[in-house]
Amino acid sequence: MFNPATEQIMKKRIFYIISFLVIFCMEVLIALYVRDRFIRPYVGDMLVVVLVYSFLPTGIPRMPFYVFLFACFVEVLQYFRLVETLGVTNRVARIVLGSTFDWGDIACYAVGCVFIVLFERFVRRRS
Repeated sequence: MFNPATEQIMKKRIFYIISFLVIFCMEVLIALYVRDRFIRPYVGDMLVVVLVYSFLPTGIPRMPFYVFLFACFVEVLQYFRLVETLGVTNRVARIVLGSTFDWGDIACYAVGCVFIVLFERFVRRRS
């Protein structure tokens, strides 16, 4: 029915769809229930770039870097208090957009993107 290349691409997309759903659930659970000084502020920020990456098309060169730039852009919007400027009151939207600028968040995004690069190289080496 499918040629081998198409089947390989579909398997890869299914992996990323499942990864997206698992990471999204983890992020929601962290946001709703974790109130600590490590998991929520650091692991959550590292996972968010992995979440965004898993949602995007694969095979685009430098995609982890573009995801990092996007995350930095959102962080800069936090610096300029976009949520307050727009008057966003929806709790979910406030969590997604964030409301506090932090250089540590940018470092966490970088670590998450490095993890993506290392993971992708490991996966490519194995296949």
